[in-house]
Amino acid sequence: MRLKKEFIEKISKKIIKSLSSKDLIIWEGDHSRLESIISNIIIEDLMVEDRLNDEVKQLLDSRTEEYERSMMDYGRVFQLVKSKLARERGLIF
Repeated sequence: MRLKKEFIEKISKKIIKSLSSKDLIIWEGDHSRLESIISNIIIEDLMVEDRLNDEVKQLLDSRTEEYERSMMDYGRVFQLVKSKLARERGLIF
């Protein structure tokens, strides 16, 4: 995840402030609870890419010697595999 938790919390507060000022949400509970919910949604979404990166790394690690022998660029292969998996899963980064 590339964003710090503090920054995500700021984003959550701004989202709530913006939506509330335009009367697009009605929240009768504690705003800190809503901030927490929104922060968790953002964090979970960001972690999708991290998990995909880990999965691609595992797939490629098992074939590293093969790529080295054929002189393939690991970074290029990583991006190709990641793009293919993201497309298949309907993920947008």
